[in-house]
Amino acid sequence: MNKTNIFVLIVIAFSFGVGYYFYPQMPQSMASHWGIGGRVNGYMPKFWGVFLLPIMTLALWLLFLLIPKIDPLKSNITQFKKYFDRFVGLIVLFLFYIYLLTIAWNLGYRFEVSRFMVPALAVLFYGAGSLIEHAKPNWFIGIRTPWTLSSAVVWEKTHRVGGQLFKAAGILALGGLFFPALTFYFVFFPVIAVAMFTLIYSWAIYQKEKK
Repeated sequence: MNKTNIFVLIVIAFSFGVGYYFYPQMPQSMASHWGIGGRVNGYMPKFWGVFLLPIMTLALWLLFLLIPKIDPLKSNITQFKKYFDRFVGLIVLFLFYIYLLTIAWNLGYRFEVSRFMVPALAVLFYGAGSLIEHAKPNWFIGIRTPWTLSSAVVWEKTHRVGGQLFKAAGILALGGLFFPALTFYFVFFPVIAVAMFTLIYSWAIYQKEKK
């Protein structure tokens, strides 16, 4: 077991420990979702409010463990495995951070959830960009369009550009800290734009390669 998996196990175990410790102090109906304006717009029963996210994190980690073993192009994944492992660790930390915010809110602390989410999302987007930039052709990880999956050249060019753009989106997301009223636009618009651009870009590069 590598260092990342040991770290992930520790974080997951700690999240269950946090849930167990604070369970008696949680309300019967827990706030579990916040809207764009930072207002609570979703609740769930106490048990699921406390343990759903740790359970989901554990399940997601097990899926990430499985992917490199079942992908027909698993040999390609080994070429960027360290970046994949780092991203898995980052996602687990991101989910744990959300979990702590949820527990704190249901303990009675009040804060602007969207502002607390901005730096976490910025780091996550930047980490995704780093992974994408180094990803080699496979069936599960990266920008998978019909054109990137059909050509190694298209895959390489699309992921090089897409990785840099996702990093830029992560940096732009930090603007939400300085302009709270525009948080949604700073965080999500750049990511949506990058996703659309890489789709079109991969198609354009594929057409150029065919000619």
